[in-house]
Amino acid sequence: MRKVLIPTKLDKFAATMLSDRGYQVVLDAATPLDELVKANSDAEVLIVRSEKITPEIIDLLPNLKLIVRAGAGYNTIDIKYARKHDIDVMNTPGANSNAVAEEVIAMMLAVCRHVVAGDISTRRGDWEKSKFMGRELTGKTIGILGLGHIGQLLVKRLAGFEMKVLGYDPMLSPALADKLGVELTTVEHIFEESDFISLHIPENDETRGMINRRLLELMKPGAMLLNCARAGILNEADLRAVKAEKKIYFCNDVYPKDVAGEKPIADICDLMLPHLGANTFEANFVAAKRAAEQTIAYFEQGITNCVVNKALPDGLDAKYQKLAYVLTSLTNAYLGKENPTRVETSFYGDLAKYAKWMTPPIAAGIAAEFAPDTTPSDAEHYLSDAGIELVNREVDNNKHYGEAMTIDLFVGGNLIYKAGARGTITENNLMISRLNDFDQLYLEPTGHHLFVEYKDEPGVIGRIAGILGEKNINIVDIRAPQDLKSGLSLTVVKTNVEVPEMLVEKIREAVNASKAFQFTYLP
Repeated sequence: MRKVLIPTKLDKFAATMLSDRGYQVVLDAATPLDELVKANSDAEVLIVRSEKITPEIIDLLPNLKLIVRAGAGYNTIDIKYARKHDIDVMNTPGANSNAVAEEVIAMMLAVCRHVVAGDISTRRGDWEKSKFMGRELTGKTIGILGLGHIGQLLVKRLAGFEMKVLGYDPMLSPALADKLGVELTTVEHIFEESDFISLHIPENDETRGMINRRLLELMKPGAMLLNCARAGILNEADLRAVKAEKKIYFCNDVYPKDVAGEKPIADICDLMLPHLGANTFEANFVAAKRAAEQTIAYFEQGITNCVVNKALPDGLDAKYQKLAYVLTSLTNAYLGKENPTRVETSFYGDLAKYAKWMTPPIAAGIAAEFAPDTTPSDAEHYLSDAGIELVNREVDNNKHYGEAMTIDLFVGGNLIYKAGARGTITENNLMISRLNDFDQLYLEPTGHHLFVEYKDEPGVIGRIAGILGEKNINIVDIRAPQDLKSGLSLTVVKTNVEVPEMLVEKIREAVNASKAFQFTYLP
């Protein structure tokens, strides 16, 4: 019998549903987390809300297999440490979305119509009607950063106010934006043009401190900023510096810690709530129900589509990540001593939806010290810190490349020199179909390969083979495509052992090669 520990105020429906399926459930929101975990160290499942799940907590649960966050955000859980211990972490996306969307509208109306101050004044016996002159939402412009579940529901709930909606979300397709009635634009344009700005982006290395002085100074005088996402995405000091000058209104529902006590941000908040976004009976029930359903589906059907720390998403063959690594490594080897400053990728067919999952192996293909099993966001951050720009191009699937990918590396400030490779999976094997302008290569890259590029002329392959034969290096396979435009040929020799660097140099000189290098891939 699997044991499920629920150390939080979660609707009892989850415990009932799990118990009915034969799970042993401990639901206890009163006992301190560390004490409860120690008393239930045999738990295999942990279902939480906003509790902080640290490495210390995880270490107290040696049998733990699954952590379920009954909600969307999971920044309170150390997902990397969990992954290192083969623990999957799930969230329940969308469970709290409607509650948060409605809260945003409630805050907008409360501030625009002085609901809180008006109530206090009237209860006091005052009649300050002229003091509380308000503003209407109808006809105004709202900018929404992040158009996931919450952002999209906010758009729908605001429809009756006839507002113009600007949106920023690099993952939202233009077609869906049109359907929602959202004008996709830049973050800067949103801050310049919006009367209201609502934040619905996650907190991570890329977004932490993203809402800073540069953006805040773009806001209209009297505009309203609402943060019901995460505290860390806003630079509070910058807001404090700009707020009075621009007369910005600020509504907040998120803090570094959900605990009692004075809040440093209180002096700049026009309305602040104690993280009530998901705090509705309906949201709590839906989150509990989904947490239980996902736990059952995980163990009984192997469904992992809501796991947020998986090394590989559902539907993606791990071989494609290996292919991305090989294409990048080979292209990087072709560049030689030149360091890439830009990576451009094209993913064809169904691979397009897995583009971000190719970022770790691409980073590993450029830098040997980078671990390919890290998260996509860590890989993007690594490339950015290294001064390498990553661009994923739109593709034309009418070329009928199938599930293929192209990875190009550029060097230099003007990006005038590049090398690139295209490949796919054929009969369950990695296949490189093109290297730079040498098409129809059709190379299976496993093993040791010697690449030699040279001005096309007769007898070169024989000379290469002769030099290898003198050192008793056996040739397993040879590929020899041509680039007719440049007049260059490429000979790729698969050998039984790695070709020593001194021998590579000897071959380079013997055939006057423009490129000569050894490439080894041993999966």
